[in-house]
Parts: sequence; C-alpha cells; structure tokens
Amino acid sequence: MNFSPLHTHTVLRDMNLADVAEIVCIEQRVHACPWSSGNFTDALKSKYVCKVYEAEGEILGYVVFMFAVDEVHLLNISIVAEYQRKGLGRRLLGATIEMARGCSMRRMLLEVRHSNAAALGLYRDVGFRQIGLRHGYYSAGNEREDGIVMEYLL
Repeated sequence: MNFSPLHTHTVLRDMNLADVAEIVCIEQRVHACPWSSGNFTDALKSKYVCKVYEAEGEILGYVVFMFAVDEVHLLNISIVAEYQRKGLGRRLLGATIEMARGCSMRRMLLEVRHSNAAALGLYRDVGFRQIGLRHGYYSAGNEREDGIVMEYLL
C-alpha cells in the first residue's frame, strides 16, 4: 500500500488471533528479542489489553498492556519499521495513556532496554521518569542487558 499514515484515518482496534501472524512478522523486524506467537496468544487469552493501530487495513503498530489494581503495565508497544520516527509511536502511546486514564489508573510502568535510545527519548519526552534499573533483565545474544524501569503518573 502506498499512503502516508500521517494523513490517513487511523484506528485503534482490538487485536484478535487472526492478527498474530502478521504482528509476529513485524515484531521480528523491530525487536532484538521479539515476542513469539505464543506470547501474543497468551496475552489475548489472559485478557490483557491488546490493540492494533492501523490505517486502510494495514497494521502500523500494536500495543499490549495489563491492569494491576491501580497501575497499567505497558508490556509491548511497537510501530512497523518503515513508519518509525514519524510520530506514530507517540500517538499510539498517547492513546494508551488516555485509555489508562479512562480506567482511573494511577500510573503506567514499563521496562525498556538500556540501549534503546529512541524509545528512551520518546518516553522521557512524553513525561516518563526512571524509577529503577533491572540488572541483566533482557537477553542480548550471549549476554544480558539492563532494563530501565520507568513510570508515568496519570
């Protein structure tokens, strides 16, 4: 498809099992240690909030998060590689924050790789702040990488 997602009507809809194969392909292109089909299927079965961000039937991104008492745990947020750095991640994150506010949540938490400068920049710019560090949290080939724990007060 040849269109500009910034000038096209985008929708945020519920993810379903039929989306998983395409989402896993996207996931493998944008993450060093991608979620598997089973991870997404389990998230759907566990009734986590799983949303697909799309325009004209094309998946541009997705988000998976869960509610825990008065907190939202952002588990996965991704934009298709070709559409990164065009403001779509910011829009998807903003929509996620608004959903959490609408459910009277107090804060949003996430972990991000120490090396993921683009995501860290976005989160900080939106208003997330670092509240912790998980040493060796992420797999990085034969090594381990620290995860930065971030919080956004809703």
